[in-house]
Amino acid sequence: MNGARALLATLVDNGVEVCFANPGTSEMHFVAALDDVPEMRSVLALFEGVATGAADGYARIADKPAAVLLHLGPGLANGLANLHNARRAHVPMVVVVGDHATYHKQFDAPLESDIEALAGSVSGWVHRTERTADLAADAVDAVSASRSGVVSTLILPADISWGPAPETDAAQPKPESPGEVDRGALRGAAEVLRSGADTVVLIGGDATRVGGLSAATRIAAATGARVLCETFPTRLRRGAGVPAVERLAYFAEAAEAQLAGAQHLILAGAVSPVSFFAYPGKRSDLVPDGCQVHTLAEYDSAAVALEQLADDLAPGAEAAVAAAARPDLPSGPLTAVSVAAVVGALLPQDAIIVDESNTAGVTLAASTAGAPAHDVLTLTGGAIGYGMPTAVGAAIAAPDRPVLSLQADGSAMYTVSALWTQAREQLDITTVILNNGAYDILRIELQRVGAEGAESPGPKARDLLDIGRPTLDFVQIAQGMGVPAQRVHTGEEFAAALEEAFGEPGPHLIEAVIPSLVG
Repeated sequence: MNGARALLATLVDNGVEVCFANPGTSEMHFVAALDDVPEMRSVLALFEGVATGAADGYARIADKPAAVLLHLGPGLANGLANLHNARRAHVPMVVVVGDHATYHKQFDAPLESDIEALAGSVSGWVHRTERTADLAADAVDAVSASRSGVVSTLILPADISWGPAPETDAAQPKPESPGEVDRGALRGAAEVLRSGADTVVLIGGDATRVGGLSAATRIAAATGARVLCETFPTRLRRGAGVPAVERLAYFAEAAEAQLAGAQHLILAGAVSPVSFFAYPGKRSDLVPDGCQVHTLAEYDSAAVALEQLADDLAPGAEAAVAAAARPDLPSGPLTAVSVAAVVGALLPQDAIIVDESNTAGVTLAASTAGAPAHDVLTLTGGAIGYGMPTAVGAAIAAPDRPVLSLQADGSAMYTVSALWTQAREQLDITTVILNNGAYDILRIELQRVGAEGAESPGPKARDLLDIGRPTLDFVQIAQGMGVPAQRVHTGEEFAAALEEAFGEPGPHLIEAVIPSLVG
């Protein structure tokens, strides 16, 4: 067998069963070898950012890595934004980047580039295979590294891919090492929580699932501490029957208000909060003056640490959970608020929400707080164009669960070709485009940064924040990619369209026309 087949067989033997791909010439032996390894599912994306975003969504739901196949340095560069999000989410991923044959690199062909430099900006592990005989072992190392919550990048020269590989026994994965709990950090956190001082516990990482949420809620009830979740969690369980935890606000002023008065801040899987951007005359560090910061656990051991802490501070106590509640279905012209109300009223049991609604989704959390229990995947790294690709990966990881992709109109255009992959794979995804015809977040930020002329922006400034002229027609775009679509303008129309989409298998798109939140 050749190197490509050995690589694929090793990935499958190590639990990597899906490959999201946008290949080129240097990867053709890998592509050909897919028919020899039927256990590997291959999914074509028309843009590399869709492939990397899909692998992110898959890992968040499947709790194991997918593979991504990319073409040389430029292909990797096209996928970097969603690899940045994956890095911030601490999800496992194995990225295979094809390269020129080893003897061809000296000629500086047009696609020659520094792949290691590009990969290093988003990867926790980068390696170039130099001999076909080493490929299986290198693949095991890539998968093992990824399981520590990093993007692993394996660079595969073409001649290594087509070269003959030795017939060997299946390479065995290295045992996973679970995150360790620091006993000293546990004792220190317990002392702080018993002191009666105003304390905030900020959770993230693996603590945003039921176990961690329950433990944090028990601790709060027993000690009077406040619990907050990081602004953009990798995967947050919420809804009826799940302990409810408020997320730290996106805008710095609101986050400072949530943290005000805290004498101690305990970090459980989260990092110390900072403002997303710098603003003239405002703080970057959001920790209140005089507040002591304590790290209880990192992202991969936060749930266990909180559970041990809860057993110490609140033995035998049960966590309070959110009650079942649905908003009334709204009527009349559609707004961002009524969109959220319809979602809360109709969300199916155990749905997966992929949220890139941005400013238009401001009331979503409140409207879905009592909806049937569901998972929410968020934009961890802030690099937009994440939503529709991540929905692809989530749907492939959980084919029996409905996926609702809430997508702002501006960021939708970054990776809109994900709709084609949804149609091709017949994935059960309902995409709702919240179309207000503008970059609303930037309209808000223009005011917040205090730019000269922001109070009354001129025509050039206004033009750069408006995405009309021509008006984007998401119905035609979706239909052109094979996804049934309709446009709605009222609460009644949206409710009917959403019920229809949830009731039929396969992908659907609803373009929800709403007014801008900013004049």
